[in-house]
Amino acid sequence: MDTISVNKFRDNLKSVVEQVISRHEPLKVTRRAGEAFVVMSADDWEREQETLYVLQSKSLMQQIASSLETHTHGKGYRPTDEQMNEITGI
Repeated sequence: MDTISVNKFRDNLKSVVEQVISRHEPLKVTRRAGEAFVVMSADDWEREQETLYVLQSKSLMQQIASSLETHTHGKGYRPTDEQMNEITGI
């Protein structure tokens, strides 16, 4: 994560925010007296929250582990060629 001073952040607010949004990388803003803070896009924040929700859900993590086990052993669902064409739009 990149870091910037609050003064540089304030002076370059528009361009810094555009970078944060386009790069999908949070930015740590440091203050001389006080706590630092992080700037990130709303979309990235929502993705982070969804990821945390999944990681904190025992049942979802069990489903993921089970799916990985099935996939590893080649026993998962395999669509037919016709179904694949329909899914991919070919």
